[in-house]
Amino acid sequence: MTARGFWVLAMLAMAFPLSAVQYIVGGVQGHATIAEALHLASAGDTVMVMGGTYREGNLLIDKPLTFIGVGRPLLDGENVHDILTLSGRNIIVMGFRLENSGISAMNDLAAIKCIDITGVHIEDNQIARSHFAIHLANASDIVVRNNSIEGVPRSEHNTGNGIHLWKCKSALIEENDISGHRDGIYFEFVSDSRIRCNTSRGNLRYGLHFMFSNDDRYEGNRFIENGAGVAVMYSRKVTMEQNEFLHNWGNAAYGLLLKDITDSYIGQNYFVHNTVGIFMEGSSRMQILWNSFSKNGWAMRIQASCNDNRISLNNFSGNTFDIATNGTLVLNDFDRNYWDKYDGYDRTRDGMGDVPYRPVSMYSMVVERNPFTLILLRSILISFLDKAEKAIPSITPELLIDRRPLMKPVRV
Repeated sequence: MTARGFWVLAMLAMAFPLSAVQYIVGGVQGHATIAEALHLASAGDTVMVMGGTYREGNLLIDKPLTFIGVGRPLLDGENVHDILTLSGRNIIVMGFRLENSGISAMNDLAAIKCIDITGVHIEDNQIARSHFAIHLANASDIVVRNNSIEGVPRSEHNTGNGIHLWKCKSALIEENDISGHRDGIYFEFVSDSRIRCNTSRGNLRYGLHFMFSNDDRYEGNRFIENGAGVAVMYSRKVTMEQNEFLHNWGNAAYGLLLKDITDSYIGQNYFVHNTVGIFMEGSSRMQILWNSFSKNGWAMRIQASCNDNRISLNNFSGNTFDIATNGTLVLNDFDRNYWDKYDGYDRTRDGMGDVPYRPVSMYSMVVERNPFTLILLRSILISFLDKAEKAIPSITPELLIDRRPLMKPVRV
């Protein structure tokens, strides 16, 4: 158990009444099975499981208990069923290794399943080779912290999510390491929650998948080499801050996909080596500030269905295309961004170019209409097209323009 785990236990010991009982499983004088200790324990008691391997089917905790592993005991689901099911109030699970939950295309089998629960704390566990690792439904007052989660990616249809929340509120998902699942973290109908300092990598679909979830924030996370990066859909008032979106490559891959998002903030994030840094569709009233877009195929692809978004004080460097769009009427505000392709001048020495910058190239508009023309990317013909477009603008959106481009990168 980690030092933080012992600190949490000490705090819990002070909070519990003196009448609380501690049950030991394993060892010389402990109970023979976990199920027996859980049955005997009353609300407020602690069940401590000594190191070893336990194959006891689906264990149920439905009363306020502290369930602690000492020496990282293994709970083995034998590839048949859920391993641990929690329901009720005020349950703590710490210090276990859980492996081999059942796998089903019809049922959401999980290593740890939480149903109809208020006050659940899951920390410092190792979960491997499970369908869903941690699955919460109709839960509130949740802490899922410092867990190591490693799945076995099969197909999207036969692989569950790492940390899955449905119809939950007041959740803190913090400092977990998740890989090898369908979606690393999945939120649906989740409100007033926070996702911070997690690493989600090598998942089949999204590092984070976010749907119908409002008034949430995710910050300080790393999303690396996932099938399609991160998707935030059909939500409002979402704060996305200080995250890293790295190496999400593929035909339909994005660092961040925004679909039907409103009134949200994207700030101080790093988008590096993605097919598309940010793809926006049907999104409005977004504040996109202080981000760095570097070495992406497209830094941003903004569909014509997006409007009233502010894109300001961002750095665009080393991208094949900085901005692309599929329409000519653009109702978004670009202001004071740094563009490494800008070749204007600053006579007034106020740090901003005297000549406005049009970040959409003629060639990018051609590619939007005919993707097969990407084969001409390094052709000298494309250089001539872009130079001609700068002299005589024709098909690029007239209103998509940064009137005050910065001469030096912003410090993000």
